[in-house]
Amino acid sequence: MEKITVKQFVNKVLSGVAMGIVVGLIPNAILGELFKYLSTYHHLFGTLHNVVYGIQFTVPVIVGVLIALEFKLNPLQTVIVGTASFVGSGSAVFMEDHWVLTGVGDLINTMITASIAVLLILLIQDRLKSLTIILLPIIAGGAAGFMGIILLPYVQLITTGTGHIINSFTTLQPLLMYLLVAMAFAILVVSPISTVVIAIAIGVTGLAAGAASIGMVAGTWLLIVGTVRVNNSGVPIAVFLGAMKMMMPNFLRHPIMVIPLVATSAISALIASFFKIEVATEAAGFGLAGFVAPINAFQLLEGSLMSNVIIVALNYFLIPFLAAIGVHYVCTKVLKLYDPSIFKFDTNEN
Repeated sequence: MEKITVKQFVNKVLSGVAMGIVVGLIPNAILGELFKYLSTYHHLFGTLHNVVYGIQFTVPVIVGVLIALEFKLNPLQTVIVGTASFVGSGSAVFMEDHWVLTGVGDLINTMITASIAVLLILLIQDRLKSLTIILLPIIAGGAAGFMGIILLPYVQLITTGTGHIINSFTTLQPLLMYLLVAMAFAILVVSPISTVVIAIAIGVTGLAAGAASIGMVAGTWLLIVGTVRVNNSGVPIAVFLGAMKMMMPNFLRHPIMVIPLVATSAISALIASFFKIEVATEAAGFGLAGFVAPINAFQLLEGSLMSNVIIVALNYFLIPFLAAIGVHYVCTKVLKLYDPSIFKFDTNEN
């Protein structure tokens, strides 16, 4: 067996996660809100909405399978990693006498569970011989899934702790609060932590929710600006449509990305605070995905139709876009903090 370094192992895991997020989340990100709106006119669109929404629940399995493929595992081994990832993700919980799907689960624990399953399979190799089809699902799949479930409550403390930190910002002076919440959510855009889960868990409302959505949008525009010149057109389009977390491997490999993310969100939030942008709690963690945040912000503004359109266009599109261009230019050309290639989306990087 070819020896794999720790760096190569981690990069393979991150590459599988990046692709899995795109595959699992893009259908609903692109069509979810449209089908939901059209369902009021015909029940067929309601069914279509359920389809694209339901695909999201398969993210842990997809991530596990794609991670396994990164290691060139065979079909049986690949399926085992996928099933273990699903169990360890926490996307399904046992309540009373039945299982309930709760969402995409904890992405960090999904990666950990998949990694454990892969390691077990690589250690076992062909040692089970004719009993492989019987014992491998039990040893690798069952053991990895069990360890994932045991670790889940502790791994979720990362999400809980992050939520507490962000929630503490809401007690600060309004402008400072707006800036800090926006910057925090801009970073969360490319982290393994779900922005939707954080927004709902800490119950951000009013201005804090608006700041969260502005931060997400600013982070999204920075990723679009960063990826557009070093990737084919599909990457920035995917980011715009809601697959921001596909850039998570790039962020983890190049933490310097936090500087342009924070700077872009701070500029955007500073301006948005004067317009008192607000969104509902459930919309705060979506950003541009499905245009949930811009639409919700538009509905909560109290001005005329035209003024509301202008305010939303400025704060969710024009200002963060220009801020992203300016920040990226200063960071790459003036300060030379990083090379534009850090935004190169490469699932084969070792």
